[in-house]
Amino acid sequence: MSHNSATTGWERVEDKYYRTIQLYSALWDPDFDLSDYIVVGAPYGGALALYKDETRIQAYRNSQQSKSSIDIYSAAGRLIRRISWDKGSIKGLGWSEDEKLLVVTEDGVVRCYYDLQGDFTQFSLGNGAEEVGVKECRFYPTGFVALLRNNRFISVSRYDEPRPRLLADPVPFIPATEIIHSWTILPPSYTLSRHVEVFVSTGTTILIVDATEVLDQMLQNGPFVHISVSPNGKYVTLCSVEGKVWVIRSDFQEKLSEYDTGTGGEELPRAVEWCGNDSVVLAWDEEVHMIGPRGSVLKHYYDNFVHLAPEIDGIRIITTEKCEFLQKVPDGTEDIFKIGATAPASILLDAVDQLERKSPKADDNIQLIRAQLPEAVDACIKAAGHEFSAHWQKQLLKAASFGKSVLELYSSDEFVEMCETLRVLNAVRFYEVGLTITYDQFIQLTPEKLIQRLVNRQQHLLALRVSEYLRLPTDRIYIHWACMKVRMSADDEDAICRMVVAKLTGKRGISFEEIARTAYDEGRGRLATQLLNYEPRAGRQVPLLLNMEEDEIALDKAIESGDTDLVFFVLLHLKKKLPLANFFRMINNRPVASSLIESSARETDPELLKDFYYQDDRRADGAHVILRDSLAQKDLSLKMEKLKLASKLLADAKEHALEAKALDESAKLLHMQEIFEKDLQQERFVGDSINETIFKLIRMGYSSRANKVKSEFKVPEKRFWWLKLRALVAKRDWGEIEEWGKTKKSPIGWEVLTLLLAFFNECLAAGNTKAASIFIPKCTNLPPADRMDMWVRCGNMVKAGEEAFRAKDANALELLRSKAAGAAALEIDRLLKQLRPK
Repeated sequence: MSHNSATTGWERVEDKYYRTIQLYSALWDPDFDLSDYIVVGAPYGGALALYKDETRIQAYRNSQQSKSSIDIYSAAGRLIRRISWDKGSIKGLGWSEDEKLLVVTEDGVVRCYYDLQGDFTQFSLGNGAEEVGVKECRFYPTGFVALLRNNRFISVSRYDEPRPRLLADPVPFIPATEIIHSWTILPPSYTLSRHVEVFVSTGTTILIVDATEVLDQMLQNGPFVHISVSPNGKYVTLCSVEGKVWVIRSDFQEKLSEYDTGTGGEELPRAVEWCGNDSVVLAWDEEVHMIGPRGSVLKHYYDNFVHLAPEIDGIRIITTEKCEFLQKVPDGTEDIFKIGATAPASILLDAVDQLERKSPKADDNIQLIRAQLPEAVDACIKAAGHEFSAHWQKQLLKAASFGKSVLELYSSDEFVEMCETLRVLNAVRFYEVGLTITYDQFIQLTPEKLIQRLVNRQQHLLALRVSEYLRLPTDRIYIHWACMKVRMSADDEDAICRMVVAKLTGKRGISFEEIARTAYDEGRGRLATQLLNYEPRAGRQVPLLLNMEEDEIALDKAIESGDTDLVFFVLLHLKKKLPLANFFRMINNRPVASSLIESSARETDPELLKDFYYQDDRRADGAHVILRDSLAQKDLSLKMEKLKLASKLLADAKEHALEAKALDESAKLLHMQEIFEKDLQQERFVGDSINETIFKLIRMGYSSRANKVKSEFKVPEKRFWWLKLRALVAKRDWGEIEEWGKTKKSPIGWEVLTLLLAFFNECLAAGNTKAASIFIPKCTNLPPADRMDMWVRCGNMVKAGEEAFRAKDANALELLRSKAAGAAALEIDRLLKQLRPK
C-alpha cells in the first residue's frame, strides 16, 4: 500500500530511507550572502547566531569601518536580537543545551548571553589565555573547550559556576614540524572518566587528551582535516587531506565504513557533521553529501551557500532561500508509508481511508489485523509524532482512534498525550515563532524548557497557552512579561504599575519583588517602590528596599512582618551604613527596633549599649553597663576609673543619689584593697566585698585594719562580730574564742540566741568540741532537750545527763544510759537512782 504525498522527499540509501523536510522558505533577502557569515545553530531546533567571518571580510571591514554585531535569528529567519560587538576578535561562538549563547574572544574573555535579549554574564578563561591568545573553541551541551595558540587546551564544564582548567599537555606528543590539523571533543557524559576528552589530529595520528594524560592512537592515515563525533558519542568521522572519509568507533578499535569524495584532496569539504547517529553529512559551499552506514552516498545541490546545524536526530541545512531538515525516516514511519508496506499500522491507516470513502473494505482491513490491532494503534500514534505535516498527523491519529474504538480494552492516555504534544509542536513550529523542534527533541528537551525558550523570545501569550494546556506553572511567564513591560514600555510609571498589577493580581506564585528589582535596575525607583507594596512577603520586600536606600520604609516593613530576624537584618545594615546619631534617631520612635538593639548590644557590644543609653538619657542603665565593664577589667586603675565614671553619670540625677554613693564606696574599697595587697602580699583583696575583706584581715591577724574598714564603711557591730567569729574559727584561734566565751557578757550581748548557736556551730564544724561546749551553758533560752543534744554532739554524756536530771526527764536519762559507756554510764545510773529511788 502506498501513500505518495507522505513519502515526498524520501530517498533510499542502502536499505534505509532518508527524508528532507522543508521547514521554512525565503529566510533572508536574495542578496543576503550567508557565505560572509559564521552560522551556529542552537540545539533542539533553536535560534541561529550569525557573525561576520573575519577571515573573509577583513578588507571590507577596513574600508567601511562597519560596526560588528552578533545577529540572533529564529530558524525561520526572523531577527530576534542584534548584539553590538566591539570587544575584540571572536574565536568561539556556540550554544548551550538551554539556548545560552557563548562568545569567546581572543584574549580569553567569555560572555554568556542567557536570554536572547542581550543580557549576559562574563568570566575569563585565565590559565595564560590572555597572554597566549585563544585560537579555536568547540562546544558541547553543558560546556566547551578552547585551544590556545600554544597548543594547550582549557576546559569549562559548566556556565553557572565556571572553573576553567588546563587539560593534559599535548605539546610533547606533537612533532616540531607538525601542527594541529583539526580537533573535536567527546562530551563527559560519553567518557569513562566523566571528563571531557579532546581528539587532536597531528601528523598521521590522533591524540586523545583528557584532564590527566595524552594517549597516541598510532594511526597512519592522517593528517585529518575534519573530526566529528556522533550525538551518542559512539562513533567518530575522520576526513583526511586526500578527501577520504572513515567512520570508526570512538574507542578507535574498529573501522565501520569508508567513502572517497573523489576530490583527491583538491577541494575538501568545508564542514563534516553527523546526521543523527546513522549517517554523516559533508558540506561544500553549495553541495551536500550524505554518507550512509556502509559508505553509500546521497548528494544534494543548492543554489546558495550552505550551513549545517546538527541535531540529535538529524541535521538542519540552512541557505538564504530555505531551511531544511534531513533525517533518517523513523522505523515506524517507514513501515507505514513505504511502497508495498504490509505492516498492521499501514493496513489500519488504509482502513481509515476506506472508511472515509464508505467502503466495506474498511471492516475487512480491521478483521485482517484484529490480532495485531493494539500494536497497530501504538504504531500510528508514534508515527503521528514524527510527522511535520498536519494532514498526516490527523490521518494517523484518526487511524489510531478508529483502531482503539474497535478494541474493548485500550488505554487512551498515550493517544491523548500525543494529541496535546502535536498541538504544542505545531504551534511552536509556526514561522512567526520559528522553533523547528521534532518530537524526539521535544521529549529530550522537556516541556518546561520549551516554554522557557518561548519566554526568552517574548512569546508570552503562546507560552501561557502552552503552559495552561499542559497543566504547568505559569508564574515565571507572568513575571518575565512584567519585567519586559517595565524595561521596554514607554508609558509613565503609574500606568505601567496599574497594568502590571491588574494583570498579575490573583495569580499564584507571583513575586512582585523580582519585577520591582527590574524597575530599580532600569532606574525607575518610584515604580519599584510602588510595585513592592504589592509584594506579600516582607522577606522579599526588605532587601530590595535597602538596596534602593528606602531605609525607613524597609525598617517599617520588617517590623510589620513580625519577623525579628528580618528586623535585626535591617538594623545591622543601617548600623553599618548610618552615623550613630542618625541610627539612634531612626530607631528611637520604634520600640521593637529599640528593644532588639538593646538586647543584642547587651550581649555583644557594650560600647553601643552605653551610647544607646546615653542618647536616651537612661543614666542608671548606662551606669550599670559601665559597672559591669568595670568588674570585668583586670587592671585595677581601669576598674577604678570606670567606677568613678559610673558614679559621675549617676551623680547628676537626684533620684540616683543612693546608687552614686554605693559606687563611690566601691571605689573607696578598691583603693583600700589595693593598699592591703601592697602591704600584705600573701593575700588578694581586690574584688572582694567588705565582709570578705574584714574576714581576711581578722584571719590574718590584722584586727586594727579590720576595725578601720569597719569604721570607714559603718559596718554594724553584730555583723562585725559574726565575721570575727568566723575568722577566728578559720584561724583556729581557740584561745581567744575560749576567753571570749568565758566573759560574762559579749561585746554585743549573749541575749541573741542565734549568735550563741553560731559560735557553737562554727567551733563544732571546725572540730573543737571544747571551745563549742563553752557556749552551751549560755544558751539559757533553749529547751533542755536541745541543750542535751548539744552536749551529746560535743561528746559529753555526763553533762547531757545533768541537763536531763535538772529537767527531771527520766526517759531522756534512760536513752542516754543506753548510749553511754564507762564512767559516764555509772554517773547516769546514779542520776537515774536519784530521780527514781525505787
